[in-house]
Amino acid sequence: MTTPSFKRILLKLSGEALAANQGFGIDTSRIHEIAAELADAHQLGIQIAIVVGGGNFFRGVADQARDMDRVSADHMGMLATVINALALQDALEKQKVYTRVQTAIEMNQVAEPFIRRRALRHLEKGRVVIFAGGTGNPYFSTDTAASLRAMEIKADAILKATKVDGIYDADPMVVKDAKKFTDISYMDVLKLGLKVMDSTAISLCKDNNLPIIVFNLNEHGNIRKVLSGEKIGSTVRA
Repeated sequence: MTTPSFKRILLKLSGEALAANQGFGIDTSRIHEIAAELADAHQLGIQIAIVVGGGNFFRGVADQARDMDRVSADHMGMLATVINALALQDALEKQKVYTRVQTAIEMNQVAEPFIRRRALRHLEKGRVVIFAGGTGNPYFSTDTAASLRAMEIKADAILKATKVDGIYDADPMVVKDAKKFTDISYMDVLKLGLKVMDSTAISLCKDNNLPIIVFNLNEHGNIRKVLSGEKIGSTVRA
């Protein structure tokens, strides 16, 4: 059996990843594929926490929120992340992986409130913990929530699942000869304005020396490969 490279990680999933090619809502086939990969990776014995976005339903900074008050729009985006978290929890539990959803906004009928010690206890017991509701504050993205939660649970790394195989100096879907960075520093990400995570999230990781591994979620088995220590994707570190 492969020796895992980490004891505890935080996986950042975008809402769009759950929508797959639909572009909106949840693609049930895709969410079950992701859950199956997570269940497989979970067998390595690594403690897994997840922060999920809500862009497949609503994003506070998107065109659909253009004429709305930013605070109201961001709160709607936070609630969208709860929908995704509950869907992912359901898919994981169908894979026989015990899962808990914790939200930054209290809604006791559907999920636990975020309590750091309780989250740590769930992880120690081998449960997957999904953090929803962002940070609970407007003007902060789910990238920042991922960085914050990763610090709070003392994760060894953030795994950022995307639709490309790493960090490039331009969009590789558009620019044919875009240059890929296998390793890059936090400062270079900020200086070059690379769209890895927003600047608040990158600065948080930089200040606490938390590595970020960016990899392609659409390639089957990549979650397990990253957790097993295979060198795929791109790594942001000091």
